[in-house]
Amino acid sequence: MQLSVVISTHNPDPGRLRRTLVALRAQTLPAPRWETILVDNASAPPLSLAAFGDFAPPNTRLVREPRLGLTTARRRGFAEAGGEILVLADDDNVLASDYLELVLGLFASHPRLGVLGGRSIPEFEVAPPTWVRQFDELIACRDLGSKPCIARCPTVQPAGRYAYPDCAPIGAGMALRRTALAAWLTVPDTRIPTDRHGTELSSGGDNDIVLTLARTWDVGYFPELMLTHLIPKARTNRVYLARLNHGIAKSWVQVLHRHGCNPWPAIPAWTAPLRKLKAWFVYRAWSSPAAYVRWQGACGHFDGRATL
Repeated sequence: MQLSVVISTHNPDPGRLRRTLVALRAQTLPAPRWETILVDNASAPPLSLAAFGDFAPPNTRLVREPRLGLTTARRRGFAEAGGEILVLADDDNVLASDYLELVLGLFASHPRLGVLGGRSIPEFEVAPPTWVRQFDELIACRDLGSKPCIARCPTVQPAGRYAYPDCAPIGAGMALRRTALAAWLTVPDTRIPTDRHGTELSSGGDNDIVLTLARTWDVGYFPELMLTHLIPKARTNRVYLARLNHGIAKSWVQVLHRHGCNPWPAIPAWTAPLRKLKAWFVYRAWSSPAAYVRWQGACGHFDGRATL
């Protein structure tokens, strides 16, 4: 077994999960060389593999992780997986048919690469308002262009801090070498930053993996790796994007702090409301949905610094 795809899911949308599994079934990599680990993370009711049997890849295994949380589910998937190469897919990711084959080839060609990714192109359930596209990266949609990029490790800023690689992959479609991931797998659960947890929109798990691996391995972006990210209407409104930006900004400060590369000092918790009030006017949060979303990102930043 060369490669394992790990899909973590909690109360998935059946239609989007179906498309994810159908795309995996269509992979050009011969079936004996890879497997799919579908991690049911405390779904209610629990998932049944029989419900997906007519379109899931024949090499699919369903495992259950009762402790709610994206990082917890991923760790369970990694423990169950038998492949030396691990690919993360969300339950709304449609991988191009050559994705897995390309991943194996890229790792073989670049022995110092520990983690890599590619393009994540959105497919919207309903065409969103124009302003929403300013926040593609918040909803895990990213295209860094047509040129590959490899960040050599370690990446150190003049101040001596490790810099987060510009070409680091997002969680959707992230591919990892198991030997590189070993350092992250030894970190106790209690030291892993808070990640997606039911309806909680905290983040940081992907960044934590990258920062751990990037101290000893290269990080890469390869545009030939393509996936389609299925975006429901509910994720393209002001309220959702504001909550998401707040959660991401807060956890970004926290994960940088854990790795000793946070450039912002801690602040007293009592100052956070005052800073948010000032930011309301700086960002003109009342003026447009986009301005409000950006203001919520600033609020998350202050809340993150107040927890350090």
